[in-house]
Amino acid sequence: MNAPASAATDPPMHGRVCLITGGTSGIGREAALALADLGATVLIVGRDASRGEAVVNEARQRRGGGNSGGRVDFLAADFSSLAAVRALAAEVRARHERLHVLLNNAGGVSGQRRLTVDGIERTFAVNHLATFVLTQELLPLLRASAPARVVTVSSEAHRMLPTLDFDNLQGEQRYKMFRAYAVSKLANVLFTYELARRLAGSGVTANCLHPGVVRTGIWGPTRGVLGVLTALAKPFMLSAQRGARPLVKLAGDPALAATTGRYFLKEKEAPSSPVTYDTAVAARLWEVSVALAAQSEK
Repeated sequence: MNAPASAATDPPMHGRVCLITGGTSGIGREAALALADLGATVLIVGRDASRGEAVVNEARQRRGGGNSGGRVDFLAADFSSLAAVRALAAEVRARHERLHVLLNNAGGVSGQRRLTVDGIERTFAVNHLATFVLTQELLPLLRASAPARVVTVSSEAHRMLPTLDFDNLQGEQRYKMFRAYAVSKLANVLFTYELARRLAGSGVTANCLHPGVVRTGIWGPTRGVLGVLTALAKPFMLSAQRGARPLVKLAGDPALAATTGRYFLKEKEAPSSPVTYDTAVAARLWEVSVALAAQSEK
């Protein structure tokens, strides 16, 4: 008697539910499309509903109307508001019984020091604190779905700082755009390592990565010296499609099922900066993040 045809034809990520933030443009968009191609149910999160629906429609068209994969849906959320992040998590929990991959990709940078509605410096809020809160809110679902993975996009920019200055964590004393970005990306790595320690034995892994220098709009319009340097560097930057490959690998590669608490440079595991291995710094950042998140609920 022949085996059911579906057993031989199911795509690699059939039955897996993946949520990707910042999924309407750049590497997030390409990763979302690739995960959908692999048969996953993909929840695409972004601010712009029209962009979100465009990605959803493209994913469905690429699937060719087949039923071998899961659903592809868009969920709107503004990561500069922790209330919006919590509402997003509540919607995911209400609509889905399982979540196998949380891909924290949303990010940005502010040229000037600006505060969010929660009174948090915007770059730190969007790149780190929103990721921290969303992950905490979805951890029960991830644990119930184990084996599961948390993947967070960081950057080699984390190496710019020897440590975190907790007295100037949000640029309170002096704000510089590149420093603010580096703080948030260092926070991403420290958060990932601390999360991995706290999740040991749970069946949920946590890893982070630098996808490479990719041609995206994260820095917004650039002028002056920065604009010139960006223009000169563009031919050497990776395409968004190429930059998405490490995200997809960490989300679904069976060889990485047990890998946790690691940093990847593109598609290869690599050491991160020395301070990222300081458990005291990581624990303090965790405590500060908990306090800031709680403050936003008052």
